[in-house]
Formats: sequence, structure tokens, C-alpha cells
Amino acid sequence: MGVFIALVLFPLTAHAVTPGERLADPALEARARAITTELRCLVCQNQSIDDSDASLAKDLRVLVREKLKEGMSDAQVREFVHARYGDFVLLRPPVKPGTLLLWAAPLIALLAGAAAIWMAARRRAGVPATPAKALSEEERARLKTLGVSDLERPKN
Repeated sequence: MGVFIALVLFPLTAHAVTPGERLADPALEARARAITTELRCLVCQNQSIDDSDASLAKDLRVLVREKLKEGMSDAQVREFVHARYGDFVLLRPPVKPGTLLLWAAPLIALLAGAAAIWMAARRRAGVPATPAKALSEEERARLKTLGVSDLERPKN
């Protein structure tokens, strides 16, 4: 039971990088891990390629390490992958006209939700409880012909 609680409270982060992919140079490997945590898996979409088990993610991890071994800087490797796969491969895409809606969507959703709650609260507070109108003589006569008294009519 204690092990279960520990696993629930302290989730382990699993990285999909296999020992065969790792670089011998620890500094180069640290750079590769930093880059791969910023790149989106094109199959999983909400995982970095560092965390994904997809074969395409593995290929991208290997590609990043190859480019680093060739002597590219971190920025050059990111730009190489970005040029090849576009903004979608970046977990944090740049802010530009094409991605503006993507960046603004959470704020728009938050504002729309707040506006909906505000309007509902105003509507609820603004609707006065209207007392039932008194029946006209014609309505009373109709109820009597139906055999219903004034007090028995349904309330709205």
C-alpha cells in the first residue's frame, strides 16, 4: 500500500531515450536532452520527443544527436528541425501572425467563460420574482365551468 501511495504522490517521469541513443559525451548529451524536451512529437502531439516512444520521435532524437555531433549549435539544430517540420514541431511556437490565435486561445476562452458567468449572474439577479397576476372575471368563470377553483390552478 505504501508503494502505491508513493507512486501516486511522486510520479516518476519516464523518458523514452534508449541507452543506444545516448551520446558518450555527457555535455553533448545534456544539450541534446535540452533540445529534445522543446520539440513536439509529431505523432503524440502533446509530448516532447524526449518523452515519446513513437518511432518518428526516436528518429528525431537521433537526428538531433547527429547534428550536435556534426558541430551544430543548439540554435542551429532547433532551426534545422523547425525548417523541416514547421511551427508545429515546437512545443513553444513563436508568436507571429500565423500562431497568434494559438497563443490567444487560452485568454479568449477564459474571457468568454468569465463573460458567460457574468451574464448569467446578471440575468439571475435582474429577473424579479413576479407575483402571479390576479385572474380576470372571464378567467374565473372559465375555471368554474371546468370545475377548478382559483386556488387550485397550477403555479409557474
